[in-house]
Amino acid sequence: MVTVLDNVSRPPRPRHPEKAHRPDQEVLRKPDWIRVKAPTSRGYLETREIVKSNRLVTVCEEAGCPNIGECWDKKHATFMIMGEICTRACAFCNVATGIPGPLDEEEPANVAKAVRQMGLNHVVITSVDRDDLADGGAEHFARVIRAIRETSPDTTIEILTPDFLRKEGALEVVVAAKPDVFNHNLETVPSKYLTVRPGARYFHSMRLLQRVKELDPSMFTKSGIMVGLGEERNEVLQLMDDLRSADVDFMTIGQYLQPTRKHHPVKRFVTPEEFKSYETIAYTKGFLMVSSSPLTRSSHHAGEDFARLKAAREARLKLSA
Repeated sequence: MVTVLDNVSRPPRPRHPEKAHRPDQEVLRKPDWIRVKAPTSRGYLETREIVKSNRLVTVCEEAGCPNIGECWDKKHATFMIMGEICTRACAFCNVATGIPGPLDEEEPANVAKAVRQMGLNHVVITSVDRDDLADGGAEHFARVIRAIRETSPDTTIEILTPDFLRKEGALEVVVAAKPDVFNHNLETVPSKYLTVRPGARYFHSMRLLQRVKELDPSMFTKSGIMVGLGEERNEVLQLMDDLRSADVDFMTIGQYLQPTRKHHPVKRFVTPEEFKSYETIAYTKGFLMVSSSPLTRSSHHAGEDFARLKAAREARLKLSA
């Protein structure tokens, strides 16, 4: 008998194969207001263990969120369902691109178990884009929501969904599962879509947010963008008006940070004063809640923000009465 050993080492599959041959982009030096400390706390390590023991994926890790140390120390995490490989290749995103595997049928139960173990009052569930699935993963979202409701009925649920582009009926399935907050990020202004978010359509995303309110007027809606991608100030203000026309309740604005030299470059770092100005203007346009700062991310302080969001709606209803 002859045993053949294959000693030829194969390089690991690139995380972003579609970006491998792009020229390196200049990486701007981060200003002081962007820098964060490396996560080392006991709470962070405990959260990481819960995530790993339940075979879960978090957007905190996959997207390289700068707030992971702070959030995980407080036992806050954003679970990313349907795998860790995305079918799209947005120029800003650090999530791996490729052909995803089959859905994990045990994932809804595992997410629900982790939520219970962490004692979460508010949980955020997001996903990769799954354009390969007939419903874009809508039913899987619904199963996760129902599993959390069953094991942690007092936990409020926020979802951050893909756009379900060309998936007829998908949105209705997710809304029918009754999350407390429906978030879908626009990510950037319309003029940047072809270079930043080429697989998406700005007005489809806007219509999706509007449709949520038509299906369930009581459901909170939320959307966010990054700045520093080369957008103009007046474009951001127009986007605010578009969101308010869709009756979106909550807007987030944060600084874009370039994951690698192959990703879209940071055109500039927006100052804290400019973020504050955006926040002030957004409130005057009628949003119930606005989070605007260099390190703002969609799910950062989501639990505290949800409590403030409910209080703001109640105060507005009393005022109108």
